[in-house]
Amino acid sequence: MNACRSLRRASSALFFGFLLAFSSNVGQTFFIAFFSGEIRNDLGLSHGRFGVIYSAATLGSAIVFLWLGKSTDKYDLPRLGAAALLGLSGCMLVMANAYSVFVLCLALFGMRLLGQALPGHIAITAMARWFSAERGRAISIATLGYPVGEALLPILVATFLTLMTWREIWAYASLAMLIILLPAMLWSSHVLRSRNLDRHQELLPEKKTKKLKSWTRAQVLRDQRFYMLLPGLLAPPFIITGVLFHQVHLLEMKSWLLPEFAACYPFYAISATIVTLVSGWMVDRFGAVYLLQFYLLPLAFGLALIGCIDEFYVAPVFMALIGASAGGATVLFGALWAEMYGTDNLGSIRSLSVTLQVFSTAVAPALIGALIDIGIRLETQLIVLSLYVFICAAGFGWMRRSLSIRQSPSSHV
Repeated sequence: MNACRSLRRASSALFFGFLLAFSSNVGQTFFIAFFSGEIRNDLGLSHGRFGVIYSAATLGSAIVFLWLGKSTDKYDLPRLGAAALLGLSGCMLVMANAYSVFVLCLALFGMRLLGQALPGHIAITAMARWFSAERGRAISIATLGYPVGEALLPILVATFLTLMTWREIWAYASLAMLIILLPAMLWSSHVLRSRNLDRHQELLPEKKTKKLKSWTRAQVLRDQRFYMLLPGLLAPPFIITGVLFHQVHLLEMKSWLLPEFAACYPFYAISATIVTLVSGWMVDRFGAVYLLQFYLLPLAFGLALIGCIDEFYVAPVFMALIGASAGGATVLFGALWAEMYGTDNLGSIRSLSVTLQVFSTAVAPALIGALIDIGIRLETQLIVLSLYVFICAAGFGWMRRSLSIRQSPSSHV
């Protein structure tokens, strides 16, 4: 009960995080992909060439974000969030006026950097830093912006594409960012400052314990536990992006219809929402380290099902299962770095992990597509990936003891 009252008291902080997470959706692959056909037709691009441009823009944004992500440790987070939305609105306007490949590259680079990466990074860093005892629940509430956007934006885009051109949609979306989302962000930032809530761990302080020194990113890079986490950390973004990017090929192999499969996306959003909320509560009760061994299991089962069964009934089950792992990953890796390494340099550490995840999303479509081109069926790849994910989940269970105790960096480096 006290926790609920505290969360209500800090509602402006949660709303701040929710806005940033929701805004991040316009830079995600699922949103941009809705316009891929129109973009390719207008600029005369083949599937392959557009894929190369998209991957290059994503890789470029990942490299820049490794530096930009550190800004959350140096600058005021509310101001940084407002600046991110302002920049994102500008990138959307550039996208609306992309009449050449060069301008398209700039627009995609900006969308991936200021859309996919930075807003969500600011949101999760703020929740992990401002909340302590209820960190998991705070992250889970704020990051509901992701599934809400995944549920609403496809419907809105599909509707507006029947009424206006894709360029007009991007222009109006840019305007909506300026006159709706940005003012809401500025209002929440004003409330945060007026209540002195925009501070490190002042909202819900944890029980007094021995203060341990926070790790720097350089020290994390010398910690072998970080590298042991990477195979499982990178699995969901790599696999989910790769499979959804090649969803048309998957549907052709299974003789499914695209409208029917598109109707399964709400299962993804609903599942991600439920698991996000439950994961937040469980992180606060058991810790992020303990839950690592479980969050990959839905993804592993989903891959096995869709890899082995051709009947359409597995499609909504698959989307619900991968949504569960995606929702769990958002909360777990929002809290894990704070548990393991402290919060003083959290932005710098998270920017490193986010950069690696973005890199994996850039590589996945090309790698999976190349394997298809050389004759390795997508279903076979899915089964292999399922086994890989099961192994990663077992590895997390094996590592739990070494990860569960917060240590000083001097004991490892």
